[in-house]
Amino acid sequence: MGRGKKHGRGLGAPNHQGTILPPKPFVCVMAQARSTPWWERGVVYQIYPRSFQDSNGDGIGDLAGMASRLDYVAALGIDAIWLSPIFPSPMADFGYDVADYCGIEPIFGDLAAFDALLDEVHARGLKLLLDFVPNHSSDQHAWFRESRSSRDNPKRDWYIWRDPAPGGGPPNNWVSDFGGSSWEWDEATGQYYLHAFLKEQPDLNWRNPELRAAMMEVMRFWFERGVDGFRIDVLWHIVKHEDLPDNPQNPDWTPEIRERDQLLQHHSTDQPEAHAFSAEMRDLADSYGERVLIGEIFLPNDAHARWYGTPERPQVHLPFNFQLVENEWNAASLRRIIADYEASLPAHGWPNWVLGSHDAPRIAARIGEAQARVAAMLLLTLRGTPTLYQGDELGVGEVTIPPERMRDPQHLREPERGIGRDRSRTPMPWSDAPFAGFSTVEPWLPLNDDWRTRNVAAQEVDAGSLLHFYRRLLQLRRAHPALAIGSFALTDADDQVLSYVRREGEETLLVVLNLGIHPRGYVVPARYAVRGTLASTGPERAVDGTVLPDEGLILRLEGEH
Repeated sequence: MGRGKKHGRGLGAPNHQGTILPPKPFVCVMAQARSTPWWERGVVYQIYPRSFQDSNGDGIGDLAGMASRLDYVAALGIDAIWLSPIFPSPMADFGYDVADYCGIEPIFGDLAAFDALLDEVHARGLKLLLDFVPNHSSDQHAWFRESRSSRDNPKRDWYIWRDPAPGGGPPNNWVSDFGGSSWEWDEATGQYYLHAFLKEQPDLNWRNPELRAAMMEVMRFWFERGVDGFRIDVLWHIVKHEDLPDNPQNPDWTPEIRERDQLLQHHSTDQPEAHAFSAEMRDLADSYGERVLIGEIFLPNDAHARWYGTPERPQVHLPFNFQLVENEWNAASLRRIIADYEASLPAHGWPNWVLGSHDAPRIAARIGEAQARVAAMLLLTLRGTPTLYQGDELGVGEVTIPPERMRDPQHLREPERGIGRDRSRTPMPWSDAPFAGFSTVEPWLPLNDDWRTRNVAAQEVDAGSLLHFYRRLLQLRRAHPALAIGSFALTDADDQVLSYVRREGEETLLVVLNLGIHPRGYVVPARYAVRGTLASTGPERAVDGTVLPDEGLILRLEGEH
């Protein structure tokens, strides 16, 4: 997928002469004089364990395979690795249905293999984050087996059980994220249990103090083992309205929109008590020193910002910000979301940005490889902590997956909507060896269509490759505090150009990104002059006041501070 209206690359009137238009400042955020924790300066790299490296020839990635590729990860210049779930699981939702929160899925290895991986990660000066899934467990978890064994079992209230509605049927109208009712009938005990996702993923009852204590012990178990933090799955889901009332209808819903969106999730998500429990998680994390909590939260900016908590009662360090994934790819849209997001942040809140994940279409497939370079420059020069997803540094894009090889339950439940996530979860292509060096057998999902030429080995020897470009940007981010922790000011030169200034100490940098298909002009802020080019998405060229199509520039400025 490349340019076009469908993908949001608005193609306004060309500016062939590179005319300088008046600047339009949107937001200015000043750097604060204080020490910065590692997760503010750092960059997170997400690994999808099933698809990173297979070490034992079963076609599925594992912990030993990851350990064998750590030198590659460290050479990127990232600071922390986030692993998607590695706990024992029946794999109804590929690890997000946890059967034991304190073990390792045998497909991936065991606790000894995990400890070895953690030691190797730390030996390279990196951090390791785990994916914590507190909203729901697997229906095969011992807790749920006890809970469903009888109505008077001590763990009955660890999950959410209710009688049928007065006229029969589910207790309310809530819809599962995967479609259909959020309630599953249990014949043995004559009640329904709640599942916001698959029926194999019953929701935990965070209103139960014993359940909360057990989940805090899970976090403590991994902190004691040495992990550096957690990405917390669907954090805003963990508490439901105590009375479980019907959710109101979404007046904007049409049949073309996913079934789950026919209702407004007023009573099933983002309840006040969830913030209190998030603060308890933060207390625990802080008791172990410089640990980090990253919360998965899909909410409007004002509600999203509340998950930072207050300076006196902080919650998660970073409520995940997916707006670069969710919005159209054009300068006007990006300028708006950046300005609105920055304006919504509390004074103590540190921003963060994500371009891709195991749940989102590949960035190169969404906007094309040329713009993928621009996107990389955007991600790594915005104010805030960036998260990269494995393979995006190679430009992995299109993947052809025959229907019979589709594995994602989201696709299998609603195939007609084309919302499956398998194309983002395909194995990492390491070389042009059989099965791309990922495995010695056919992998669990097909490889990217162009794996023979788009792989790590091929890009390692090509100085102009996207991989080398990512490495250069990450090196620059480490070498130039203005890019990592500096102040931020959005400016604008043209309707197809996104530009902003980063400044720290005596260094001032101007980032200029052309999201259109014509050369454009840009504005140098008043009282400054361009001293040279620090980085470009393309070949080095003279500074002439224009930015070419699909080009991004980081320019050194000199002048008043």
